[in-house]
Amino acid sequence: MRELMNLNVDNLILQALREDITSEDITTNSVMPNYQLGQVELICKQDGIIAGLSVFQRVFELLDDKTEFDMKAKDGDEVKNGQLLGVIKGDIRVLLEGERTALNYLQRMSGIATYTHSIAVLLKGSKTKLLDTRKTTPNMRVFEKYAVKVGGGYNHRYNLSDGILLKDNHIGAAGGVKEAVAMAKEYAPFVRKIEVEVENLTMVKDAVEAGADIIMLDNMDKDTMKEAIKIIDGRAETECSGNVTKENVANLVDIGVDYISSGALTHSAPILDLSLKNLHAI
Repeated sequence: MRELMNLNVDNLILQALREDITSEDITTNSVMPNYQLGQVELICKQDGIIAGLSVFQRVFELLDDKTEFDMKAKDGDEVKNGQLLGVIKGDIRVLLEGERTALNYLQRMSGIATYTHSIAVLLKGSKTKLLDTRKTTPNMRVFEKYAVKVGGGYNHRYNLSDGILLKDNHIGAAGGVKEAVAMAKEYAPFVRKIEVEVENLTMVKDAVEAGADIIMLDNMDKDTMKEAIKIIDGRAETECSGNVTKENVANLVDIGVDYISSGALTHSAPILDLSLKNLHAI
């Protein structure tokens, strides 16, 4: 995770810090005008899966690289209400300035990991893998998709440059499923898989005949999806999508698709309640 941060996310964290501190932290500077070494405890206030501890730490490191951490948990751990997750030591001004931004990242990422885990366990024992989507918070995608993996899910394409997914509007622009697949095959490097989103059995047949690598069954009822799987007959990988949540995913397991994708993993996961407490000088 540290390599990922150094290459990709330091600038994003700095933007978040600049959003919160445009010139100075007036409140902190009024009560702590000078350097004072102190420490604060990271406390869990809700059961869940922790994710984003390295990002949490990096917020304070970017404010002051002398900040020290004694972490009692690691990403992917199941954590409990009241559990001490770590002790952070450093300039009290830095601990106060970075508190909200660091917690925002950690709470959001841990909430996604927790929600993802709650769905992933429902698919355990089946061949079906749980995927995320591009329905992420702007400038938070790298953090949110990492959290999905920590929670036991898998990442779909990272962005528009990462894979070919012909959705309804692409198909409409091209003039049909077969036309869209043919154009994608002509344009894209041969190493790229081509996925097609289909909404009915006619589109399923067209996608198979066109040679799509992955066929996404979008917003179909269960019986239609089962019929679609029969038509595809192993000639393409299969994915189902459309309002998949913790409440209905168990009903989709026996369909036999290779993947289930859920935008809810990132757009609807509640945060995990965490707090920095007991700040004091040392």
